[in-house]
Amino acid sequence: MTTGKRLYHYALQFKSIIAGALVLLTFSAAADLAGPFIAKRVIDIHILGIESVWHETEQGDKAVEYDGTYYKRDIYFNEGETKGAPAEIFQAGTGFVFVGEEVDADGDRSYSNGTLTIKNGDIEKNYPATALSAGDVMRFSAPELPGIVWLLALYFGLAVVSAFFQYWQRYMLQKSANRVIQKMREDVYARIQKLPVSFFDNLPAGKIVARITNDTEAVRELYVTVLSTFFTGGIYIIGIYIALFILNPNLAAITLLLLPILYAWMVIYRKFASRYNHKIRSRNSEINAMVNESIQGMNVIQAFGREKESIADFEKLNEDHFRNQNKMLNLNSLTSFNLVNVLRNIVFVVFIWYFGGESLEASSAISLGMLYAFVDYINRLFEPVVGMVNQQANLEQALVAGERVFQLMDEPEEEERGTELERYNGNVRFDNVSFAYKEGEWVLKNINFEARPGETVALVGHTGSGKSSIMNLLFRFYDCQKGAITIDGIDVKHISRNSLRRQMGIVLQDPYLFTGTIASNVSLGDPSISRERVEKALKDVGADEIFKNLENGYDSAVTEKGSTFSSGQRQLISFARALSFDPAILILDEATSSIDSETEAIIQEAMEVLKKGRTTFIIAHRLSTIRNADQILVLDKGEIVEKGNHDDLMEQKGRYYQMYQLQLGKGNLAG
Repeated sequence: MTTGKRLYHYALQFKSIIAGALVLLTFSAAADLAGPFIAKRVIDIHILGIESVWHETEQGDKAVEYDGTYYKRDIYFNEGETKGAPAEIFQAGTGFVFVGEEVDADGDRSYSNGTLTIKNGDIEKNYPATALSAGDVMRFSAPELPGIVWLLALYFGLAVVSAFFQYWQRYMLQKSANRVIQKMREDVYARIQKLPVSFFDNLPAGKIVARITNDTEAVRELYVTVLSTFFTGGIYIIGIYIALFILNPNLAAITLLLLPILYAWMVIYRKFASRYNHKIRSRNSEINAMVNESIQGMNVIQAFGREKESIADFEKLNEDHFRNQNKMLNLNSLTSFNLVNVLRNIVFVVFIWYFGGESLEASSAISLGMLYAFVDYINRLFEPVVGMVNQQANLEQALVAGERVFQLMDEPEEEERGTELERYNGNVRFDNVSFAYKEGEWVLKNINFEARPGETVALVGHTGSGKSSIMNLLFRFYDCQKGAITIDGIDVKHISRNSLRRQMGIVLQDPYLFTGTIASNVSLGDPSISRERVEKALKDVGADEIFKNLENGYDSAVTEKGSTFSSGQRQLISFARALSFDPAILILDEATSSIDSETEAIIQEAMEVLKKGRTTFIIAHRLSTIRNADQILVLDKGEIVEKGNHDDLMEQKGRYYQMYQLQLGKGNLAG
């Protein structure tokens, strides 16, 4: 499905609001476009109505007295009412003259010595006439004033109605647009929660953030501004063409040539604009990623004096973004306003040529009101055209942004199939497991071990030996390519990921805290975890001693990543978080590596109580923290090279013994 269709389907979810807005827009356009018709009537029927056929009549409504006789315009006679002798009034020069008979000629007029002369080419006709004073002209014009006032009131009323409907249609369109983007952002955010961890390994956080925020905001502009402009413009263009066909079908048919020209322009424009916008959005994401990375690693950048290099890298990326923006700017400048001005001039040339030709024929004379209405409608025709042309850049930008958002939403999510387990005991078995992140590059080879409920299994080895990979497989962040991992005899591939992870707790080497409070970071907003359970978990890990002096206690504010707390305090909160969920399996990923000795002692005391009934895995570099482990697995290049408890491995005097002696020696040197 194309990006445009998907955006259309999103809009359909709020079709009732959009349909209501379009109905209001139709009424608004109809009220607004009635203006030139009213103006035409005011000009032709009332303002210029004095220059029409008058008939002698009796004194009464709409009758005007002149030279002792009453006259009334032909159009004001009722059906069956007797009409007297005809008369006409003409403008000649700057004045008006009264002719006491019906005139059958048209052309240039002149008045001199009681004679009105009308000349059309070689044909010249003379009529006896009388010059009218200003008072006479006002008397003949007086019957038209009520009609003019009524039409002006109608014009004003329609303008108010149009403004009212226009306000509400814009409000409803923008409301529906906000709803669409709200739904889209919720869908995108929900989608990334279901993506595998491997996806986030390969895409910087800044790029994902840019798609959820910047790109969806660009799509919002599509619904709020672009589609509103196109809807409004489309309805106005249809309305204007209807009015033009009513006024003059021939000229209206000629102006229809604008439509294929505009369509051809849009096709050509999009061909180039799409290319530039893809690059612009891509560079924008890369800039977000670089800024995000720089902020998070600012201490490293400043510590190693890499500010100039970091600025240079940013400027290079920003310069590329600037070049593509300029290309887009040049494209818009060369097309939008220039195209509209050219089209406007062509239409007016055709307009002048057409009406100029018709004015040469007396039988096809065009009224002043008709001329006014046509000029007004043609000017109005270009207002939506200008708006639609100027929104092409935003339209293309929104489509590109929408495409990027949908690419993220189309990423394959983790399959959530398998058995739902209420509670498992935590008997973990790795049976000849091999695993590779990239095909052929094995990071784990033939891993075999078993961890029984209540046991503590420690994983040690140099960096890259495969310790964290074992935990990634246990959590099913990844699945092994060979062998099997079972919990209570059930292959983890047959257990749903949610069910599997729900009964696991993890404490990372660098714990992540969310904005909120200490208590909310322990419960993570889970309604099933009570306040009492939160406080008990904190107390069990000894956090009450650490946080008791804080003014707000466990309700003390936590900023992003817990930057206002020490490493030990963050670790205690993270440890309490894992325990509050009462996991069957507990994973400590080098959880004490960044903690001072005093805090480590507090955790070690709590761990002896908390490990009972749980299968505990400890990834450790500090071997002093795992002396009491039931099993110690020594890994090297993805293989288990030694296995046993502390005493067994010390007796073997193998790799573990060497590592322990090395750390012990460092400790003595430090002392």
